[in-house]
Amino acid sequence: MTVKRAKLDDELTLSFSAKTKKHLTKRDAKFSRVIYVYCPNQEVEKIKAIAEKYDFQVVLNDYSLTTVSDKVICHYQSSALTQVEQNFLIKSIKYGAWVEPFVSYLDRRFGYTEIELLHGGYFLHQKSFSILSSRKTQIAKRALDLAAALILGILSLPICILTAILIKLESKGPVFYKQNRTGLFNNEFEVIKFRSMTTDAEAQGAQWAQKNDSRVTKIGKFIRKTRIDELPQIINIIKGEMSIVGPRPEREVFIENLEKKIPYYRFRHAVKPGVTGLAQVSYPYGASVEDAEWKHKFDIHYIKHHSFLFDIKILLLTVKVVVFGMGQ
Repeated sequence: MTVKRAKLDDELTLSFSAKTKKHLTKRDAKFSRVIYVYCPNQEVEKIKAIAEKYDFQVVLNDYSLTTVSDKVICHYQSSALTQVEQNFLIKSIKYGAWVEPFVSYLDRRFGYTEIELLHGGYFLHQKSFSILSSRKTQIAKRALDLAAALILGILSLPICILTAILIKLESKGPVFYKQNRTGLFNNEFEVIKFRSMTTDAEAQGAQWAQKNDSRVTKIGKFIRKTRIDELPQIINIIKGEMSIVGPRPEREVFIENLEKKIPYYRFRHAVKPGVTGLAQVSYPYGASVEDAEWKHKFDIHYIKHHSFLFDIKILLLTVKVVVFGMGQ
């Protein structure tokens, strides 16, 4: 971590080299070992703390550069910079630097969104979220949902019948488990799953499921690990309450707690919840606030970068997770 504070004033002359040696490619920028970050002075400590987590060098507020064509230059809360400082960033673009918001750079480099860098302006540019602003994208996603539900329903029917029989043989109680979850636009709906716990699992109140949870039945352990317990959510997809891919739906009682600790946690409800999602194929099982925070990083990344092909990729990764038993 390097912090350089050059004194700037209205008379500053930016003497960048007129001869650019090269323009950085997208790949060059992604794997650069030194990143120059420019932010208001009051945000320096925050950026320093975040930068310590990464294995590349971050140089803060170095306005003494004379050559920028081979530099990755990022900014945070640039609207709070002085006009002279903003001009420095603008001129850097002209002279060949790779310039973008720090949160966007990290997002692309690591495949998740650093939520500590989020602020209101990030979400106000809604057109950047094609899944929210493009009717064409929404229609394509709904078509994928219905096609996936149909194919999955046909292929999994024998498995569903066998699962239902085994659940009834092992323990008393219903085959299906219904529970209120929060979905699109904070509207609650009943999620449907194969019952994997004993019928008195929440006699002591709402609890997060834990790894090696004693409340889980023998059949429940298997269907959770293989994600078979999620198959009845095909019904939720057909009803339009869920998508095949999206942030996993959570219970309101947990959301109320998590939104106090995790920035912009409810933004995940700007899209339909999913049977599977980027967080589920990118992050191991966990049941803590820290785990929820990491999953939120992947959920925000998914919403920002959603595409038809991205959904297909996540579905293929889900198959890999199921086949190799990497589920809950």
